[in-house]
Amino acid sequence: QVQLVESGGGLVLPGGSVRLSCAASRRSFSSNAMGWFRHAPGKEREFVAAIDYSGSTMYADSIKGRFTISRDNTKNMVYLQMNSLKPEDTAVYYCAARLGVLIMTSSSGYNYWGQGTQVTVSS
Repeated sequence: QVQLVESGGGLVLPGGSVRLSCAASRRSFSSNAMGWFRHAPGKEREFVAAIDYSGSTMYADSIKGRFTISRDNTKNMVYLQMNSLKPEDTAVYYCAARLGVLIMTSSSGYNYWGQGTQVTVSS
């Protein structure tokens, strides 16, 4: 059974920062693309960022320049550093893993999902 476990969410002030972590239970994910998605109330789940095994990244336009995705394959970890947070960034953030190696922005391309972690940006 593959498990992805997110952590690091919480209540953040506008303009603040938070780092989300995703722990993968299987070492074999070090060669797979990983992604972060988010789901806000009343909206569709949307792509946030993705990273492949070599460290190549892709970002949604709405967060480009503010968020950074990274991974540590030695620890089976993926991170999402979120800076300059805005109220519209409020959502449940999900970590996802692909069985493939290429980055994808569609959620249908991901095979495994974490349970999500809530990020609330509010004063």
